[in-house]
Amino acid sequence: MTALTSGLHGVLPGTRVLTDPEAVAAYAHDEAEGAPYTLPAAVVLPTSTAEVAALVAHCAAEGVPVVARGAGTGLSGGANAVAGSVVVSFEAMTGVVAIDRAERLARVRPGTVNDDLRAACAEQGLWYPPDPASSPWSTIGGNVATNAGGPCCVKYGVTRDYVLGMEVVTGLGEVVRLGRRTAKGVAGYDLAGLMVGSEGTLGLITEITVRLRTPPEPARTVVGCFDDLPAAGRAVAAVVGSGAQPSALELVDRFCLRAVDEWKRMGLSAEGDVLLLARCDTPGGAGEEEAAAIRAAFDAAGATWSERSTDQAEADALFAARRLVYPALVRLGAVLTEDVCVPRTEVTEVLARIERIAERHDVRIACLAHAGDGNLHPMVVVPPGDEGARTRGARALEQVVDLAVDTGGTVTGEHGVGLLKMRGLARELSPAVMAMHRAVKTALDPAGILNPGKVFPTE
Repeated sequence: MTALTSGLHGVLPGTRVLTDPEAVAAYAHDEAEGAPYTLPAAVVLPTSTAEVAALVAHCAAEGVPVVARGAGTGLSGGANAVAGSVVVSFEAMTGVVAIDRAERLARVRPGTVNDDLRAACAEQGLWYPPDPASSPWSTIGGNVATNAGGPCCVKYGVTRDYVLGMEVVTGLGEVVRLGRRTAKGVAGYDLAGLMVGSEGTLGLITEITVRLRTPPEPARTVVGCFDDLPAAGRAVAAVVGSGAQPSALELVDRFCLRAVDEWKRMGLSAEGDVLLLARCDTPGGAGEEEAAAIRAAFDAAGATWSERSTDQAEADALFAARRLVYPALVRLGAVLTEDVCVPRTEVTEVLARIERIAERHDVRIACLAHAGDGNLHPMVVVPPGDEGARTRGARALEQVVDLAVDTGGTVTGEHGVGLLKMRGLARELSPAVMAMHRAVKTALDPAGILNPGKVFPTE
């Protein structure tokens, strides 16, 4: 470790190389409950691409694992330190490098918080759509590494749809530029797209060029309350079948609503067991018709109450409450969380089967979902000290993952594979496809130092 520290000090000033156990502990893991981790040998805080390249080159020569870290808001263990590793924190590489209004793109450093980028774009009359629930804290580098989603993805797409290009440090410490800044381009393989969602296993991203849009029209909000999850699932199917294209369609169950109420006193859980929140931003009269169609779909599916909100502050508060669900649940105990995505036509059946899985394992599975695109977040809150509930909850969520794969879905819609989804990934991908993934990993990280032990199960 002394030799490693000495080598790192040769690359960065001593103040940006952390080795004290108490200091490095804050960088040892993300927010994934139950994902294993260890204290890293060191944490480094580079401020430039050149420093990142020198760090990676040094670690490659010494065979030292490198784990990239954004804000640590991940929920799969993808940023967790491994034995003897160097954690590269991008917290000092922040800021929007440039915004090009004519081309509608921005260049941004990886440590920039999502909401900060969105605010900078708004000042120029532009919009960066991807909006994960963690947008006030998560960083663009982490969003790109996990291909983050969010409520608006049902209409506007995920992070990958907005990444045009990037600067990357490879596993050998080389600096390369991938992608483009033009509106179109098909030269060569889409290596920039390959990096999106790669969770730090193929390279360290040091700058990102993102596509921007003009801001949408002010949204209309429609709220529906339902007695149970299957009824809410039928409403989602009815909205999809109506041809409406909401810019968000979120599901929040009573357990989640009550957790937020107990924390923030918002009175959300008084209306029903499941809440559906829809937004539509289609301009003009067509938008009014769309909002009416969504409300009609809610009512036809058995909503106990529905309303088109005319109070923008009230509508904003409802969506703010949805973003508060996870931190509200964390106040109650350890949260085991899942992130499966299923075909939209299967949402009703999957929600009903999740309820039956919970009954079989004697646990309460709270449900939060980007219901419009089939991305479900079932969660088990483990009371402090209840190891039996933890064991039963973990088994229940494994069955949820299997259910997602069996219905033609995927084990992760936006959180990434990390450590927690490796079993599921091996079930979802065929051996031949898994071999293709490993071949790409070997080609781009020949020394095997980039986030080792993540994403791909040990052969």
